[in-house]
Amino acid sequence: MSVLEQQLEQLVTETCKHPYGSLGRQRGLTSLVRLINRSQKLWRDSSWYYEDALQLTWLYFCRNLCEAITAKASYDIEKSNVITWLNAYLKRRLQDMYIEDREKQKLSMEIDKEDRNGVRISQAIDCIVASPQPSNLLEQLRQWVEKDQTKVLRRTYIRDRADVNAQILILKRLPPETSWQILSQEYSLSISTLSSFYQRKCIPLLKEFYEQQKVV
Repeated sequence: MSVLEQQLEQLVTETCKHPYGSLGRQRGLTSLVRLINRSQKLWRDSSWYYEDALQLTWLYFCRNLCEAITAKASYDIEKSNVITWLNAYLKRRLQDMYIEDREKQKLSMEIDKEDRNGVRISQAIDCIVASPQPSNLLEQLRQWVEKDQTKVLRRTYIRDRADVNAQILILKRLPPETSWQILSQEYSLSISTLSSFYQRKCIPLLKEFYEQQKVV
């Protein structure tokens, strides 16, 4: 075991002796973050979303080092050193964000190809947010989703996850939208799973709504 690994192991052990939220715990976490940063062994790349993934990683670190708060299990000092544990999580978040970025580009291209009554769906969406009086149409959309009179939105959900349905996701993504990263943590599903479902199932339902409203 290297000197760095010994220092980290000792710090983790000492930090986790203090109760969650206590001053001692906070000091220990701060010391660990500083030591890990100084080691320069944390995974790095040049992606534009790296800093977002890193912030999520540090949040995960603080919440799940000593006890599992947002994860299924806390860090296990017997299985790996803490930097290896963090790098594994960081790489997963980077992969999720890469997939999300690709999905957004693909979705944008597909939406731009659609033309409904001479007005593109993307333009219709822009109208809701950018129009001098966007609240009326946006409110109509929100009411349509909330009422879900035919229950089609609630019946459209991710496989084996009836709690994550089209009604919930559309509402979450209406302005001001909840980020995929936050939704991923909230529902314990990958960003790619959520964004793919939204693209395949929710977007067609939104298109139907715009057609019914005859947005021009």
